[in-house]
Amino acid sequence: MTTRGYTASKDQLLGRLARAEGQIRGISKMVEDDRYCMDVLSQINAARNALDKVALGLLDGHARHCLIGDGGGPTDPDEQVDELMGAVGRMLSR
Repeated sequence: MTTRGYTASKDQLLGRLARAEGQIRGISKMVEDDRYCMDVLSQINAARNALDKVALGLLDGHARHCLIGDGGGPTDPDEQVDELMGAVGRMLSR
C-alpha cells in the first residue's frame, strides 16, 4: 500500500530509514573503536546519501501528490512552489 503523499510505500521508506539508522550506529562504533578518520568520513557520507535518497523520494511524492491538491498543503500555486523550493533549499544548504 502506498502511503498518502509518498510514491514509495511506508514499508520501503521505513526500510531505508532502518538501514540509515544502522549506518549511524556503525559510525558510532567506528569512533568508539578509534577507526581511521577517512574511513569514518566515508561512512558519514554514505549515511547522508542514504538519507538524501529517502528525502528525494518524499519530495517526489510531494510533487506528484500534494501539489495537485490532495495533500493538505497550500492551494495557491505560488505558495506550493515556495514550499517545495524551500524544502529543496534546506536539503542543499548543508
